[in-house]
Amino acid sequence: MKTLQIHPLDNVVIALEDGKIGQSISSTLTLRTDVNSGHKISIKDIKKDENIIKYGEPIGHATCDIPAGSWIHSHNMKTNLEGTQSYTYSPVINKIPTFYKPKDIFGYRRANGKVGIRNELWIVVTVGCVNMIANQIVREFEQTHDLSSIDGIFTFNHPYGCSQMSEDQDHTITILKDIVEHPNAGGVLVLGLGCENNQIQPFYKSLKNIDPKRVKFMNCQDHEDEIGEAIKLLEDILQEMTTDKRTPIHFSDLTIGLKCGGSDGFSGISANPLVGHLSDQITNLGGSCILSEVPEMFGAEHLLMNRAKDEQTFSQIVNLINGYKNYFIENHQVVYENPSPGNKAGGITTLEEKSLGCIQKAGRSRINDVLDYGEQVKQHGVSLLYGPGNDMVSVTAMAASGAQLVLFTTGRGTPFGGFVPTVKIATNSNLAIRKGNWIDFNAGVLLEGKNMEETTICLIDFICDIINGKQTKNEINHCKEIAIFKQGVTL
Repeated sequence: MKTLQIHPLDNVVIALEDGKIGQSISSTLTLRTDVNSGHKISIKDIKKDENIIKYGEPIGHATCDIPAGSWIHSHNMKTNLEGTQSYTYSPVINKIPTFYKPKDIFGYRRANGKVGIRNELWIVVTVGCVNMIANQIVREFEQTHDLSSIDGIFTFNHPYGCSQMSEDQDHTITILKDIVEHPNAGGVLVLGLGCENNQIQPFYKSLKNIDPKRVKFMNCQDHEDEIGEAIKLLEDILQEMTTDKRTPIHFSDLTIGLKCGGSDGFSGISANPLVGHLSDQITNLGGSCILSEVPEMFGAEHLLMNRAKDEQTFSQIVNLINGYKNYFIENHQVVYENPSPGNKAGGITTLEEKSLGCIQKAGRSRINDVLDYGEQVKQHGVSLLYGPGNDMVSVTAMAASGAQLVLFTTGRGTPFGGFVPTVKIATNSNLAIRKGNWIDFNAGVLLEGKNMEETTICLIDFICDIINGKQTKNEINHCKEIAIFKQGVTL
């Protein structure tokens, strides 16, 4: 049967296809049990409490003696992770050659200097109470107005904006503010109710560098016909947007979010390393990339820390990791219970195994900055962003921090998309074929012998097409959502 040893130090191989008991793994080794593709097989005898090695790093330890040729998973393996740790800065500098020749890309350069890759009209609700009103406004506006000069009108439902306290309310305001100011929107109607905690007037004062002709505000309680009044405001905004044209932009104008969800045993072998190669090329060309999902750094954080540009950044990464672990501990949760049922079915056993695959999306470039939740990207290169692994919350957070699009690798498949174009990249060809209505790009070809550099060039070319206006599957399917990080009490 076909298997793959990722690193010379590994004491496991990955099944590239389903295997049956008795099948040959090598000239001297046969399978002791059936095993599904993406799962781990021991290639040597492993003693109880001995580390399981994958990617050249420990991903947990054996809970019993494991003979060579055995399937390794939750029944005979356990995480090594526990609470917060101390770390030592051991800088690693990787020299990464640039092999991608940039294509021409075009976007919308806004008056405040930001660059968007879409020219959309958005309704941003200050409170969840007016979600359905916003939906009605969008439906009526689409039916009664010519939108051929823009990329569509959208609203993004959420349940917050009221009955929140301290940090949660701050998070809601920050993310909504970031969305209003996002350059993929050529215009925004901020729609409130009138009695919510997130009042329009202070929200307005928190915004920076907005064009009053393109960003307008309305409380539904202030108008007898709130839908009619909203449509009048949208008509004024649309009139401003109709003159917007794409102009040449540079890779230094780009910020790309890096996300994985519904991961499987191939995520760290095909799609995530592919996105990592793309990330390295984008940052070499002056662009920016964001890696979040902090819990999915646990067990692999030392590799990111040693890529910090300096000791101050290293200390920020330490605080990022230990701060998130303390968040778990303060809520009486263990730090390692992360892989989902779908992850486990796909071959991922422990959080450190998931993390070692996850962080590959950030390539090998240095880490230049660490961002708080909702904070905007300030430096070119790779930034780490505080936030959870949850798909919807994480994609929203990266887009709110400035990403004009998000690359989303998946081994299980998902229809989800954020409020920016969300490129779904399959880890295996079976998924790409079976769920072609969800998947944009197939990284599974790497498991079939395709060259990494050639595939990276193909992916970047594809991303350039997306930047230039080609729709992603989430856009075609109208799957555009937001989710805001909630940590505390709801009143």
